[in-house]
Amino acid sequence: MNRDSAHRDDERRLDEGSERAQVSPWTKKEQAGRLLWMLVSMTLFRFSPHNAYRFRRALLRLFGAQVGRQCVVRGTARIEIPWNLDIGDYSSVGDFARIYNLGKITIGRRCTVSQYAHLCAGTHDFTRQDMPLLRPAIVLKDDCWVAAEAFVGPGVTLGEGVLLGARSCAFKDLEPWLIYVGNPAKKLKERELH
Repeated sequence: MNRDSAHRDDERRLDEGSERAQVSPWTKKEQAGRLLWMLVSMTLFRFSPHNAYRFRRALLRLFGAQVGRQCVVRGTARIEIPWNLDIGDYSSVGDFARIYNLGKITIGRRCTVSQYAHLCAGTHDFTRQDMPLLRPAIVLKDDCWVAAEAFVGPGVTLGEGVLLGARSCAFKDLEPWLIYVGNPAKKLKERELH
């Protein structure tokens, strides 16, 4: 095979990959739902009064989220797709936290997702030229705390009682009742509640 024909083959593959990349992974119904949620979240949700937790829970439920009793979700929290969110009783999502739930995100009971924390349930298959969207689920078991500005990556499960320290990054599952810090997160010590 000469260089010109190899170059033409590469260009053809790139063109085919570009065409595939243009196809949305979302149905028309999902696209409409995401657009409507974007409008509601940027207005009613975002600018609701500080303590309007019941109102924000109702909005999330209206858009398909499973929201437990007495959850506290701040108005500045950014939730990408409410119908991919399940929050257990007495959990909280802090100011400016990012719940990027292209895939399912489950937050257990009595969990805290602190301010500016980022839960990212979406990535791409970088081994393929068309880089299709992947949506691996994230699970926070009961009594977890994702501290300020911490990051939890796609497909990660935080075991019961995990504390992921401020600005730490979890790229793999974390064992229960331990404190993790750093990037990537490493075990620091056991977490004991009194």
